[in-house]
Amino acid sequence: MERVSGKDDAPEEAQPASSAPSAAALNAALADALSALADGTGARFSAAVLDTGSAARAVYGADAYDTASIVKVDILAALLLRAQDAGRELTDRERSHAAVMIERSDNDAATALWREIGGAEGLDAANERLGLTDTYGGASGRWGLTRTTAADQLTLLRQVFTEGHAGGEAALGERSRAYIRRLMGQVVPEQAWGVSAAADDPALTRLKNGWLPRTATGLWDVNSIGQVTAEGRTYLVAVLSDGHPDKGSGVALVERAARAALGAALS
Repeated sequence: MERVSGKDDAPEEAQPASSAPSAAALNAALADALSALADGTGARFSAAVLDTGSAARAVYGADAYDTASIVKVDILAALLLRAQDAGRELTDRERSHAAVMIERSDNDAATALWREIGGAEGLDAANERLGLTDTYGGASGRWGLTRTTAADQLTLLRQVFTEGHAGGEAALGERSRAYIRRLMGQVVPEQAWGVSAAADDPALTRLKNGWLPRTATGLWDVNSIGQVTAEGRTYLVAVLSDGHPDKGSGVALVERAARAALGAALS
C-alpha cells in the first residue's frame, strides 16, 4: 500500500523561515530531552534533528553505530551518483532492486546494488561527495555493518530532502533526490515505525529503518531516519541505537527519542 501521492515526485517546496530556536538553544533542549530518556536503559542511542525551514539543527551524541538497513538509502544515493556521472538513467533491473530495497528492506537487492556501487570503497567515495565525514562502509561485503553517526545521517537526509548540506550544494540531481524521496514514502506499513512516531500524520512520513541482531552480543541495533511533519513544520530526524535485548524494546526507545527530539525542536 502506497502511503504518499504522486506529488512526492515534485521538488520539495521552500518553507518560510520559522521561529525555530538558535542552534545553541536547540542543542540544549535536545540534550535535556534525551538525557532523561537515557536514564534507566542499558542501550546506547544518538539523535539528530534539523528544521528544514530555518536550517537550525541539533545533535545528541557523537558515537558511531552500525547502520543496519538504513544504509540502503546511502547505497541508493551512491548508485544514483554513478548513473549521473555516466549520463544515464537507472536500468530496469536497478530500479527493481532499488524499489524493494527501500520499500521492503530486501537484503538480496541491497547486496546486488552494494556490489554494483563497488562495495565499501564505492560507498565511501560517494559519501565524500555527499558530505558525510564519519561514515565507513562495512568490511567483507557486510553492508549492514557500515558505521555512521547521527550527524552524518542528517547530512545524508539533507542531501535527499533539501538542496545540499552545510558544506555545499547537493551532489544529487533533483530527479535523483525525488526518486529517493518517493521510495522512502512507500515503505510497507509493517516497517513504518520509528521517526514516524513524532509526526502529526505518521502515514505521510518518508523514512527508512534498520534493525540487526548482533551475533557476538545477542543484542540488537535499531535505527530510523527520515522526514516528518509536526505542527506544520518539516523536520529531518535520525535516531541510532544499539544494545537492546530485543527488536521491540529498540523500536520503543527509537520512537521515544524521535518524539523527544521533535518536542525539543518545537519548544
